[in-house]
Amino acid sequence: MSEPARSATPAAALPLTGITVVELCHSVAGPYAGMILAGLGAEVIKVENPEHGDHARGWGPPYWHGKSSTYQSLNRDKLGVGVDLADPAERQRLRQFILDRADVVIQNLRPGAIDRYDICATQLLRDKPSLVYCNLGAFGTDGPLATLPGYDPLMQAFGGLMSVTGEAGRAPVRIGPAVIDMGSGMWSVIGIISALLRRQTTGRGGVIDTSLFETAMAWMTIITAGYLASGEVRRPMGSGIAEIVPHQAFPASDGFIMVAAGNDSLFGKLAAAVGQPQWADDARFRTNDARVRNRAALIGELETIFRQTRAAEWARRLDAAGVPNAPIQSIDEVVAHPQTQALGILQQAPGLDMQLVGLPLRFDGQRPPFRRIAPELGEHNDALRAAQPVTAS
Repeated sequence: MSEPARSATPAAALPLTGITVVELCHSVAGPYAGMILAGLGAEVIKVENPEHGDHARGWGPPYWHGKSSTYQSLNRDKLGVGVDLADPAERQRLRQFILDRADVVIQNLRPGAIDRYDICATQLLRDKPSLVYCNLGAFGTDGPLATLPGYDPLMQAFGGLMSVTGEAGRAPVRIGPAVIDMGSGMWSVIGIISALLRRQTTGRGGVIDTSLFETAMAWMTIITAGYLASGEVRRPMGSGIAEIVPHQAFPASDGFIMVAAGNDSLFGKLAAAVGQPQWADDARFRTNDARVRNRAALIGELETIFRQTRAAEWARRLDAAGVPNAPIQSIDEVVAHPQTQALGILQQAPGLDMQLVGLPLRFDGQRPPFRRIAPELGEHNDALRAAQPVTAS
């Protein structure tokens, strides 16, 4: 097997070094969880169908070094094996590897699929009580929809996110990134790490259950609280939010600028910067409560003022006044920005002309390294079949 990439952050310094994870996942949510765990130092073995692999391998174009860019981004730093779960002999090898080596199993197969095999949580924890087993489902373990599959856009719709995204009176809009899938992966990691910490004192693992729908509900926490408190059903507000005014994008003469005057002091600075210092003492606008109630009047005034000047000039004035603001950047602008480059969050693949986004974390000043690209289908089968520890050396 190939030598791992060298980095300023040695693997031994990563917090999950020594933890072995078996990932029985496809698409986005589960693989993203596995990618986070691998980035944190765990040895993650990705298990795929040996014939077609993870569906995400073919989600393109674009493709990058033989795999879709989506697959590359979600499966870096992992090792890969192909296992036909319907084959008793192959499944038994995988099961034995889990019992011998694994600390964690994470699976996001179709609801009920894993229960047909002897690698479900009940079977494995019976023989290995220290195992941490994470089920990442669609609608959750209970309720009338528990057996249905789910995907990110369906959950953005069903969970209410699309009801508050976009602009009033226009067609529903999906949030561009797969926030439900990736958020579910993050909740899985939070649950797994919490269970591993508990295991240090109890010696026992356990079962973690999370789902796409529960993640959608979590993203809707503030909006749900607003509805339960007031009975008001929130509608799309474009770039604005219901609870703070002004906190949205405004049209300049050549584009848009996002402004976030999140408290009364900042509003006073904004009022002065746009040439209306008297607004700070205007009863209609003096407090955030008043501004929310008089949203239409204030936003109308601000839109008229902002349209008179270029966005860059507004940014200069607002920066000078200490008012939070930002340009609305396209992804090419984000990638090229000096702030992005300074953080080093775009990481170079070892030995390849490929960059991917790293974990948004640093430990003692060092970001977890990009150790290896996504595995070829079945690349590390020999190690599993030999029932030897899977390593990259």
